[in-house]
Amino acid sequence: MAEEKTPTWKVPAKLRTNARALRKNSTDAERVLWSELRDHRLNGVGFRRQVPIDNYIADFMCHAARLVIELDGGQHFSGRGEQADAARSAVIEAKGFRVLRFSNHDVMTNRVGVLETIAAAIAERAPTLTLPRKRERGQEKQSS
Repeated sequence: MAEEKTPTWKVPAKLRTNARALRKNSTDAERVLWSELRDHRLNGVGFRRQVPIDNYIADFMCHAARLVIELDGGQHFSGRGEQADAARSAVIEAKGFRVLRFSNHDVMTNRVGVLETIAAAIAERAPTLTLPRKRERGQEKQSS
């Protein structure tokens, strides 16, 4: 009988609890952006919010495009905050994701610009799906 292995994707309980708490207590900017990203609203791709990656929790993630979106409040613009963000981005990028960072102010004052930047990154990285075309109602299948 083979020995059972613990899955490598298992998220520690504390990190999962922190992610749930962040989802419940999101910032205004996170709520605004989530309203635009949820339910496949942006270019038909799915996003998740407050997703654990390694020892970090990403604000938003799109698996199809391997894209992480981070929203930064004022505390991120100090020297120490920028260093911590650079280390965080390096870990996430090492997992194969691209990290886009926006300030909360950008989301609140330039939502269209933020969404255009995200849409461009998705178009660049997401696989293109080719779906079969639907026949119009009333059209008969024609034989050659």
